[in-house]
Amino acid sequence: MLTINNLHLTLGGNRILNGLDLSVPAGEVHAIMGPNGSGKSTLSYTVAGRDGYEPDHGDVTLDSESLLEMGPDERAARGMFLSFQSPPAIPGVATMNFLRTALNAQRKARGEEEMSSAEFLKVFREHAKTVGLSPEKLKRPFNDGYSGGEKKRMEMLQMALFQPRFAIMDETDSGLDIDALKMVGEVVNSLRGPDRGFLVITHYQRLLDYVKPDRIHVLAGGRIVHSGGPELAQELEQSGYEQFAEEAA
Repeated sequence: MLTINNLHLTLGGNRILNGLDLSVPAGEVHAIMGPNGSGKSTLSYTVAGRDGYEPDHGDVTLDSESLLEMGPDERAARGMFLSFQSPPAIPGVATMNFLRTALNAQRKARGEEEMSSAEFLKVFREHAKTVGLSPEKLKRPFNDGYSGGEKKRMEMLQMALFQPRFAIMDETDSGLDIDALKMVGEVVNSLRGPDRGFLVITHYQRLLDYVKPDRIHVLAGGRIVHSGGPELAQELEQSGYEQFAEEAA
């Protein structure tokens, strides 16, 4: 499904990604863990197509189709979704109008029928209830006046609405309490299926108690230095990343 091959990227004269290789098959959830500055968020921005994150070398493909020549909107239309570490607010833009416009833009790009206001409202309300966002909160402009945890709930609402083929979650657990972590797990688990993949980027094992990964990869020095099963999260929680420092050198 998602394949990253020999990815190199330099920012501000510093090599951030250094020959990174990764493959996430359809139907699987993979997690990336690693120390600060190892390139985790840079990887997510590069795959999603953020401006300024153009690789020096390598390729990123989704179902064998290269993403690197596509803009972020084209990648989103292909089914790529990024949950930001720090979701932005857009003051003055109505939440439901914004999300319906974004959803229908993706559907149109894929040759699908646009969703009517009534259809959208029904689905929107169902998912809003699942993620714990009240109708009063949703009347505000997009993410305006939201706490950090509420912004993360809004991102899970977007993921449930858009039904992406591949989702990257960049430290979605940052600043979340136990109830919110459970909610993230519920949304991800409800979307798991044979034609969808996830890449979960996190510092800590706690999110992985709710989002059970198939594989865990350690990112250090801009590349994957170790991979293992779900039990690797507990090992990292107990011993840290220092053991992989030599491999990253």
